[in-house]
Parts: sequence; structure tokens; C-alpha cells
Amino acid sequence: MPSTFDAGYTPLVETADTGMTPNRGGILVAPLGSGTYVLTTLAFFRQLPAGNPGAARLFINLLSASGEGRGGVAP
Repeated sequence: MPSTFDAGYTPLVETADTGMTPNRGGILVAPLGSGTYVLTTLAFFRQLPAGNPGAARLFINLLSASGEGRGGVAP
């Protein structure tokens, strides 16, 4: 998970284990051309096959992201 990133990226979540420094690099988005570039370090490859409904909702929101207003993704 990146701990630093370019100012062109918008971090969407902040995560931390108890007693650890929060990290804002779990989901980063940036406009790219007429769309949106999404970088995520979350384990969708494990969560989606396991039927995790929260992971499915988040993944669908990320897929619907657009350059204008971020679509289903709120910064």
C-alpha cells in the first residue's frame, strides 16, 4: 500500500490497525483522459469469490467511476 503518492491522486479511504499510523493509499483515483484511473491494494480477488457483499458494492462503485464527478465514487 503506498504511503506517499502524487497530488494528482485523490485518496478515498484511510485504513489502520490498532496502534498503527493510518494509511490513505488503499484506493487512489485520478482523472485520465475522459475516464478515471483507479489504483487499489484491496484484496478483491479474495473477497469477491468469497461472496463478501461490501467488497462487491465497493468494486461496482469503482467500476462506475467517471472523470466528471467520479461517477459512483465520492472523493
